[in-house]
Amino acid sequence: MARQEEKAKVRNVKVISSQKCVPKHKLLVMDMWFKARKSWRRKFKPRVHVWKLKEEKTCEEYRWMVRDKVEEATWKGLGVNDHWQQMKGLMMETAQDICGMREGPCRHYETWWWNEEVAEAVREKKIKYGKWKKENTKEARKEYKKSRQNAKRVISLAKEKKQKECANDLNDSLSVKMKFFERQSRWLKKDRI
Repeated sequence: MARQEEKAKVRNVKVISSQKCVPKHKLLVMDMWFKARKSWRRKFKPRVHVWKLKEEKTCEEYRWMVRDKVEEATWKGLGVNDHWQQMKGLMMETAQDICGMREGPCRHYETWWWNEEVAEAVREKKIKYGKWKKENTKEARKEYKKSRQNAKRVISLAKEKKQKECANDLNDSLSVKMKFFERQSRWLKKDRI
């Protein structure tokens, strides 16, 4: 009556002979114990768009606002930790005012290869899909299939291009490190002689 892996969960089994559910069969009742599983959802924490501080105009505005708030704040009679907490609070408030907060979780989890060409191909594919579902014709389906294949091709090319760029950057940084170590080893050899 129960699967092999679920037999350990069976607690009490009874056969009720007076009740017949089907001819030549008796009613079987059992108690099973199941442990409720909790589904852990990652809670979203809103974050500040600090990447906007890379822009010169935003960065300069941030500096001026922090300077103004530091001049207005009262710093006397505070310990080191209190001083740090107040400074941190000023900086975070200013960053929230200038840069803004992220409202929802990230939609694209793997955006290191995403570019305008990929976005355009995916947008076109979505439009063709909607048209196919709305019209439900063979021609619309063929167009959707073509745009889907094109989107897959564009995505794979973009990923490949980005991977090559990352590999070249890694090779460049490794070659710089190797040159540094070679110079250092030469210097050490001269020092020993």
